[in-house]
Amino acid sequence: MKKIILAAAAMLAVTFGIQAQDQVRLNPNHPDVYVVQKGDTLWDISGRFLAQPWFWPEIWQVNPQVENPHLIYPGDRLRLVYVEGQPQLHLERGPAAYKLTPAADSTSLHPQVRREAVGEAIPAIPLDAINAFLSRTRIVAPDAFRGTPYVVSGADQRILMGAGEKIYARGDFRVPLASYGIYRPGPVYVDPVTGETLGQQALDIATVDLLQLDPDRREEFAVATLGVARTAREIRLEDRLLPVEERSIAALFQPGAPPMPVEGVILGVEEGVTQIGKYDVVVVNQGEREGLQPGHVLAIYKRGAIVRDRIARDNVKLPDERAGVMMVFRTFEKMSLALVLEADRPLEVMDLARNP
Repeated sequence: MKKIILAAAAMLAVTFGIQAQDQVRLNPNHPDVYVVQKGDTLWDISGRFLAQPWFWPEIWQVNPQVENPHLIYPGDRLRLVYVEGQPQLHLERGPAAYKLTPAADSTSLHPQVRREAVGEAIPAIPLDAINAFLSRTRIVAPDAFRGTPYVVSGADQRILMGAGEKIYARGDFRVPLASYGIYRPGPVYVDPVTGETLGQQALDIATVDLLQLDPDRREEFAVATLGVARTAREIRLEDRLLPVEERSIAALFQPGAPPMPVEGVILGVEEGVTQIGKYDVVVVNQGEREGLQPGHVLAIYKRGAIVRDRIARDNVKLPDERAGVMMVFRTFEKMSLALVLEADRPLEVMDLARNP
């Protein structure tokens, strides 16, 4: 089968706010040719070629004749070439990019380039690393839990409940919903610089379906019987009910440097752990009002320590040191959730988030 040399569109076909004077820096250990493997992501592959993976579009050649050119499959070959002294990547399709269809005038088969997005194409980033977090856990207003229904008991008066069981909740069900999310109130986040209250974490616990409402109770204190359809954690007494907010991951993110200056801080991480590593999800004190959008890439910096200068007899702050990279995948008005894509050392709450 004749090898068809194609060039794919930009990693995610977006403008990343790169200024003309910015120079693409190749990874010193970059390969000349790389064969895409199952389990690869576009982010991982771009890191093989580039020191700054979000500059991928700068070396990615566009071929407008190919539909859905952003799809890359295991077995495809990426070849680094130079055009007028500038590095570019060319894509040589492997067998997985083709499908076999009968020829119009015979019963024989002939190859065609795939025209639809399929599951075999590699993702931009490891989507499964954030799927559960993105679709469930939320940042809500600090008063979002006020007056919401809460769990009062499980079947047989159990205090810990799981999937497949019945639970009982009490509260205002005057506008009943078919399903509810059960959340546990998490920390309230306060901006360390301004002191402004930014929001509260609503930790995902479970999803329940409404089975029955007790008609003999006062409306604002009705007791509902619910069936547990899904659990992420054991349900406890006093866990709260909120309307379900399902959010699916977009098939492709659009990693790129934000066009505006960013000076943020990591405020927290799910489950309240203190050490943060690769593929952990963190909370940042910047959101939609500051211009952050899903796909924006931020560098993570460790704060420089304060040391004593014995000669000058005063204190001096050491420089902040870059320690990782993260990508925003969900934004709220005042805060964002980001996935740590690279971590050169253990990261912590209160580390800095800046332009990459």
